[in-house]
Amino acid sequence: MNRRNFLALAAACAGSPAGAAGEIIDIHQHTNYSGRSDDALVAHQRKLGITRTILLPAGSKYGLAADAGGNDTVVALAKRHPGEFVYFANELPDIPEARPVLERFLKTGAIGIGEQKFPVDCDSPHMHLIAQIAQKFRVPVLMHFQHGAYNFGIERFHKMLEKYPRVNFIGHAQTWWSNISKDADQTVMYPKGKVIRGGITSRLLADYPNMYGDLSAGSGFNALDRDPEHAREFLIRFQNKLLFGSDCNDSLGETEKCIGWKQLAQLRRLVPEAPVLGRILAGNAKSLFAL
Repeated sequence: MNRRNFLALAAACAGSPAGAAGEIIDIHQHTNYSGRSDDALVAHQRKLGITRTILLPAGSKYGLAADAGGNDTVVALAKRHPGEFVYFANELPDIPEARPVLERFLKTGAIGIGEQKFPVDCDSPHMHLIAQIAQKFRVPVLMHFQHGAYNFGIERFHKMLEKYPRVNFIGHAQTWWSNISKDADQTVMYPKGKVIRGGITSRLLADYPNMYGDLSAGSGFNALDRDPEHAREFLIRFQNKLLFGSDCNDSLGETEKCIGWKQLAQLRRLVPEAPVLGRILAGNAKSLFAL
């Protein structure tokens, strides 16, 4: 795509408001991530220039495979820093406690559900329960798609989007981002090489108003890094559907060791146009989460 077409497409895609200059909302962080302290997390986010962070708790088991803290920990940190942190609620979808736990935290301030990172089919009765709770409370659901591990069957997820058009879902992780390409091998978590347009991820973002994409972690970085030419076009085309998140367990907030730092540098390089970048870094999150 040449620069003239790139700018024309950017103008044509205008929609949700861009974030204010310098505003960055990180939609994907965890307490106790790989043992990191709350103080280190706060310092990390400030070093990156994050103005608001959404904390995603673990459920009562597994710790999201990262020793992440649960619901009580995200509430506690948000109360200590109310201007900087807000939080989701979470619980395993396939246990009897799912509904009462989620509803308790949603009633007391949670602005979403997730990250849902549990070994169930993405269209299972358990996920229908999660969608029904989200619909009742009018909050989004953030889902970790990882073939053979979590939220199986991404090729069927369109059924959930169709059944719950008033629930906004946010796709994240390896299988979500590997399917940016039409030729995705579901067993390959971090594919390389040129992207072939028409993958499941792009189709879901294009066809369903209630589908969004979380750019966080190595999976999001890889999806853009593997084919920069496609990445520039993809970011413009879906500028109203994409959300910045770091999902970073680093404590310093700088240099190549920090995925959040790398992602911000990547986005600023790929999308120098301020209105588009502003939507991805903050504007879309402000609209989606009513921040």
